[in-house]
Amino acid sequence: MYKIDIMTLFPDVVGDMLCESIMGRGQERGYIRIDCHQIRDYTTNKQNQVDDYPYGGGRGCVMQAQPLHACWKHICDEAGYRVHTIYMSPCGKLFTQADARRLKADYDRLILVCGHYEGVDERFIEACVDEEISIGDFVLTGGEIPAMAVADAVCRLVPGVLPAEECYTEESHWDGLLEYPQYSRPENWEGRHVPEILLSGDHARVARWRRKQSILRTRLRRPDMYEKLEFTTKQDKKLLAEIDEELLNEKRTD
Repeated sequence: MYKIDIMTLFPDVVGDMLCESIMGRGQERGYIRIDCHQIRDYTTNKQNQVDDYPYGGGRGCVMQAQPLHACWKHICDEAGYRVHTIYMSPCGKLFTQADARRLKADYDRLILVCGHYEGVDERFIEACVDEEISIGDFVLTGGEIPAMAVADAVCRLVPGVLPAEECYTEESHWDGLLEYPQYSRPENWEGRHVPEILLSGDHARVARWRRKQSILRTRLRRPDMYEKLEFTTKQDKKLLAEIDEELLNEKRTD
C-alpha cells in the first residue's frame, strides 16, 4: 500500500476531496491510503495557535516550527522511520510528471506539508523537509490545493488505482508529448464531426493518427517541451515530414 500523510489546517476539506472518485476507490480497495493531520492538534498553547508575527517585521503571520515539528514527528514515529517530507511552496521546484513517477518509484510513503499565511518557519524546513515543490509560478493562500494535486498525480500511478497501465502511459507528459485529441458520442455534435479515421476500425491507422496529433499538438502548444524531444524512428521522421508540409501549406493559404 502506498501511503501519503498530509499536514494541514483544513484536514476535512482535503480528506473529503481525496476520498472521492478514483482516489476514493483506490483507498477502499487498499491500494493507497491518504491521511490528513490537523496541525492545530499539536500546539502547546490553550488557544491552539499555530502562527505568530515574523521576526524583522512585515505583514501577516508565519506558521511556527513547534506544532509543525510535533505533527511531523508523530507521523515519523508512527511509521518507524523518517518519512520523505515535501513542503508545498512557491519557492520549490516546479512539479512535473517525471516527479510524480520518481516519488512513486522511490518511496512508499510521503509527508506533504501545507503552509499558510506568510509561510512556515524556515527552521522547520531546515530540520524536517527533504524537498520543496511548487505546482506553478503563482501564489495560493495555502498549500492544500498543491498537496492534493501532488497526492493525486502520484497515487494514480500506483498499480490497481487505475484499471490499466495504459490509462496513464498514453496521457500528456508521460513521454514528453501532449495527449492527442479525444472524442466521444455522438459522431456529429452541432455540426462538428469526429475525424473519420477514428471511425474506421483500423487500429494501426488510428494509432498513427494519434501519434501524429500528439507531436503536432506539442509542437504548437508547448514548443519548450517539443525542443527537448528526439525523434529517431522511421515512422516518427515520416510524421514530422508530413507535419512540416501541412504547416507550410497552411502558411501559404493564409
